[in-house]
Amino acid sequence: MSDLSLNAELREVVGKGASRRLRRLEDLVPAIIYGGKHAGKARKPVNITFKANELKKALENEAYFSSIITLNVGDKTEQVVLKDLQRHPAREHVMHADFLRVSKTTIIKAHLPVHFLNEATCPAVKTGGAKINHQMTSIDVLCAAGDLPQFIEIDLAETEIGTVIHLSDIKFPKGVQSLALSHGADHDTAVVSLFAPKGVAEETEEADEE
Repeated sequence: MSDLSLNAELREVVGKGASRRLRRLEDLVPAIIYGGKHAGKARKPVNITFKANELKKALENEAYFSSIITLNVGDKTEQVVLKDLQRHPAREHVMHADFLRVSKTTIIKAHLPVHFLNEATCPAVKTGGAKINHQMTSIDVLCAAGDLPQFIEIDLAETEIGTVIHLSDIKFPKGVQSLALSHGADHDTAVVSLFAPKGVAEETEEADEE
């Protein structure tokens, strides 16, 4: 189901003190798996640990933040998505991670990175010298876990100076919708805009006045 995987071990000792000892003395990161149902009943949370260096290396790949992950815990596997990551405020070390159990049909909210295509070669930049203002570099979406893309693409190939692309202009993958727009059209916001540099804009205004 997933090409991404992580290895973890069960954690029997819980609590803030125990978590601090795991991080400080054993170089382990505490985490939890929660959610999901079995035979109509809610499944219990499971406390786990990761080797800090292995988790850090995996999270260098942005796909782990927006994909279904196969989590190997002992001789069992879980299909999960990463729901929350707590980092040290100064050192950026991962201190705790939360994973949600999912199936292909589980409806989830996800925070996806935006990949902007053809920025350097679009007419607005190549011939017009436009500047690009990224109002958003990630988008919250709603979809079934099986339809979850790793990122959202916005192609700027046909853009011109003055172009503003809103959430409503994006062609989302099948089965994926903007979480903001699911609350109504009044939640539509700009994602990226292309504008002329200050000097060029002033020259254009002067020419229009003449």
